[in-house]
Amino acid sequence: MSAITSAGKFEAGSDSHSWLPIYSALEVILVYAGIVTYIWRWRSTYPYFWMALVGVVLVSHFLHRDTFRRLGLSFTGMRANAQVVLPIALAFYVPLLIFGFTRQALTFVPVNRHAAASLLGYGMWCAFQQYLAQSYFHNRLMEAVRSRHLSSLLVGIIFGSAHIPNPILMVATTVAGFVFAEVFARHRNIWPIALAQAVGGLLLAAVSPSSLIHNMRVGPGYFFYGLR
Repeated sequence: MSAITSAGKFEAGSDSHSWLPIYSALEVILVYAGIVTYIWRWRSTYPYFWMALVGVVLVSHFLHRDTFRRLGLSFTGMRANAQVVLPIALAFYVPLLIFGFTRQALTFVPVNRHAAASLLGYGMWCAFQQYLAQSYFHNRLMEAVRSRHLSSLLVGIIFGSAHIPNPILMVATTVAGFVFAEVFARHRNIWPIALAQAVGGLLLAAVSPSSLIHNMRVGPGYFFYGLR
């Protein structure tokens, strides 16, 4: 009888170990299909279905014996992750800042309680997105495929396609998803990545034409932006 030796890993020769890539790939397909279906069909008719999807993800963590460290939710690796991802993010921020101030799309405003609450809320939403993209999808994909670059590319595609049909977000999230996944594969921590996404997302929303970004909406809501 085989025995589990570490989180999500089985002893060599175990039948369970040989099936693990298939199980993980099926998980990714089913959960991603559920997310896409929720975005495009069930968000209006079954608005709380997302709870079931989160429940499936949590059960998966339990079955795979994921730890906080493996999920990138601990403080381990945070500094190493930040040292890689934040300089890359700055290379993206600076052109956006220059463009925004030049076109007067960005201005300095005093930070009030409402603005701070909005920033905090968006930051938490970005952290949740990176939890799904990296802690769940990327971990499962790294179990399903051998190449870390391929798993990172698949994360980028998953992340970007979840933002269809918003053209600006599709491009930005596909590229950022791949880069973030590459960093996560080496330094498992989602917090600097989530911070980078939050700042970058706000800058991108501020400088992008409203006729294209539609207040960062995705799915059917993108087409109904501005309509009553």
